[in-house]
Amino acid sequence: MTTATVNMATAKDEKIQLSDHAREAIDELLTHYPAEQKKSALLGALNIVQHENKGFLTDELMVAVADYLGLAKIEVYEVATFYSMYELKPVARNNVAICTNICCMLMGSQSIVDHVEKKLGIKVGESTEDGRIYLKKEEECLAACAGGPMMQVNHVYYENLTPEKVDEILDSLE
Repeated sequence: MTTATVNMATAKDEKIQLSDHAREAIDELLTHYPAEQKKSALLGALNIVQHENKGFLTDELMVAVADYLGLAKIEVYEVATFYSMYELKPVARNNVAICTNICCMLMGSQSIVDHVEKKLGIKVGESTEDGRIYLKKEEECLAACAGGPMMQVNHVYYENLTPEKVDEILDSLE
């Protein structure tokens, strides 16, 4: 049994409830899908819960989502661990993801990654000591190939990056 499996197993004993706001938002999502297809709302439900929890998911919250949607806990955990948009540990206030797929790589994304790591004094997957910026694990593709190198900051795309443009963007973050 892996650590993740153990954590999910013990999380069920620590029942926590979704907030009223989360339940209302998930209920609204569910109106977009057939009643027997509650799993279709899973990505949106995890987004809602993660946002409410300062940008990360806990095992207990994933169990609560599974219970609310009537899904197996492992189904929720598989989705949360597969997609890079979900964080399973606390991260900084601002989430920075730099695309490193082939198109962006050929346009210089590695130099942007190197620049950001040096500027912030952290490596990919780490947060700054002041909790201001989390340099998300490298992204395989952010689907802006014509605008590379590019990065996503708090779900906003920035394309055709240069070190100077990156500095301007990062310096503007609170």
